[in-house]
Amino acid sequence: MSQTPKRYTITAALPYANGPIHIGHLAGCYLPADIYARYQRLNHREVAFMCGSDEHGVAITIKAKKEGVTPQEIVDKYHVMMQDSLRQFGISFDHYSRTSSPTHKQTAQDFFKNLYDKGEFLEKTTQQYFDEEAQQFLADRYIEGTCPKCGYEHAYGDQCESCGTSLSPTELINPVSKLSGNQPVLRDTTHWFLALDRHTEWLKKWIVEGHKSDWKSNVYGQCKSWLEAGEGLQPRSMTRDLDWGVPVPVEGADGKVLYVWFDAPIGYISATREWAEQNHKDWEPFWMEKDTKLVHFIGKDNIVFHCIIFPAILKTHGAYILPDNVPANEFLNLEGQKISTSRNWAVWLHEYLEDFSNKQDVLRYVLCATAPETKDNDFTWKDFQQRNNSELVAIYGNFVNRVLVLMDKYYSGVVPQMGACTAVDTETLAEIQKYPQRIGDKIEAYKFRDGLQELMNLARLGNKYLADEEPWKTIKTDPQRAATVLAIAAQIAGALSVLSEPFMPFVADSLRNMLNLEPQDWSLANMPLLPANHQMGKANLLFDKVEDVAIAAQLEKLEAQKALPSVAPANAIPEAKENIAFDDFQKMDLRVAVVLEAERVKKTDKLIKLTVNTGLDTRTVVSGIAQWYTPEELVGKRVVLLANLAPRKIKGIESQGMILLGEDHQGNAALVEPDTTLLPGACIS
Repeated sequence: MSQTPKRYTITAALPYANGPIHIGHLAGCYLPADIYARYQRLNHREVAFMCGSDEHGVAITIKAKKEGVTPQEIVDKYHVMMQDSLRQFGISFDHYSRTSSPTHKQTAQDFFKNLYDKGEFLEKTTQQYFDEEAQQFLADRYIEGTCPKCGYEHAYGDQCESCGTSLSPTELINPVSKLSGNQPVLRDTTHWFLALDRHTEWLKKWIVEGHKSDWKSNVYGQCKSWLEAGEGLQPRSMTRDLDWGVPVPVEGADGKVLYVWFDAPIGYISATREWAEQNHKDWEPFWMEKDTKLVHFIGKDNIVFHCIIFPAILKTHGAYILPDNVPANEFLNLEGQKISTSRNWAVWLHEYLEDFSNKQDVLRYVLCATAPETKDNDFTWKDFQQRNNSELVAIYGNFVNRVLVLMDKYYSGVVPQMGACTAVDTETLAEIQKYPQRIGDKIEAYKFRDGLQELMNLARLGNKYLADEEPWKTIKTDPQRAATVLAIAAQIAGALSVLSEPFMPFVADSLRNMLNLEPQDWSLANMPLLPANHQMGKANLLFDKVEDVAIAAQLEKLEAQKALPSVAPANAIPEAKENIAFDDFQKMDLRVAVVLEAERVKKTDKLIKLTVNTGLDTRTVVSGIAQWYTPEELVGKRVVLLANLAPRKIKGIESQGMILLGEDHQGNAALVEPDTTLLPGACIS
């Protein structure tokens, strides 16, 4: 926007309420959104930072069916879990709502009715996949098949999560129902379509011409490809045959709900309405006034919805502003592999807090420093350790600690009066004054990684200044010189306490307490915040080292997931594997074993430690079967053991073999149990 914004409406993608939050979510949109919102508040700008749980996704109904509970029970559980995790990491939403709220239902239905009354929907009878066994039409995410673009075998009916291509269910190769595992059939059904093709020209002008220079290259490129593709934009259904969601508010729409991607973005608006009502504000300026800057923080898989479909809905309504920017991040990988919730290949925020108590800002720092801002990036535990020890501890923490310790030692924590400044002092003071602008410019440009680097450069400046000027030596020969150096070093520490707040709010708060400072405005960070005679507090360590043993434990936890029995996706029966030679099969030593003892592995949800009699010996096996069996159920059972699998440590326990399980297309697993007439040690051949 050309004019200076009067207010900021900042949104972060609504997380699906069907599971906990992991580091990919945090790095993808919640951390950058929080950095941006905190920075704007520090500049006294009016901010509405909105988010909430997306509780109508088909993924939720799938999980509910799998667990044998209602969708409401699922969303109630994960709404609280997600909200708590984000709050504990300092994500400073002004309001965190949920799409099952009455306000949201009304807002979404009013939106649909507005467009419907204007004749903006095409009512079309089309063929949609129907599961004859389950006797229901299948929403897009109830269908899986092979992606026609990249060949990924588990693409959803609306999108391939491997290549990011937006799809229609009929485009999938070999589609399968996730309800029954059967191939669905096509049946007629009526839905309401938003005619996106009508919006092509203004979208091209708005995005391709209007945002070439200010939108991130990854966002701009994806939008341009969509808008300039050979087939162009096509009408898209805004309703679904489903029994969980916001009911379609028109006659003849019984049994139909709003498409989640029509429903969910409107959740930003309904959240703003709730927040405004609670705080006796007017919500409309945050969505309807042209002097409001609207910014959506999302991951790359949501670009098309936030840059094309939702703006088309807003534009069609007519009363709403369009987003000024959509600074989407790419994906964060974990130890070289794509984060996968189904394989539990993730670092969950609630588990991180258990393993690294009071180190929220360490993770915030590392995720910002390695943020996938324009391309996919990789999180590794070794890098986490290195950045904590070599940067936060050795640079930032070291500088702050030296300042406070020296101040306490020589001046009882009272900031001394500065004397005459040398050229180095003058240059240092001038350099301090540049950092608020430097960091602020990076944040305004959504280059948070660069902004964090500038913050660390300020800490580096402080370390170098102290090392070069050596006040612990000059205190003996030139006390006034030492006083000047430490007074200037204190100003650097004061600036850090302000400029760190968007990136590391807990650290900033601790540093302010040590410096005995009240919260300050961003603009004051280039001013002397600690005047002569200011009484500082005592030094406390802002950071401590992450030891090798802690990193080894995290890597071991991940390795344990690899060692668990393979769990096929909950879709069709997997295709047959390639043939192997008989000699290869003969290499496997499959034996009957009996379980003598069983106990849960502490601090895990899935692992059980088994003591089994193989007929040859008694050995320990760790198996990921706790979600299907209790330890008590297992004692006395006969199982099939892969006895010559190389031993592997899982959670510090050496596992000597693997228990065989079978799994159906819905993800239900059970032990492969031999006939009770077979004694321990009997070979499977």
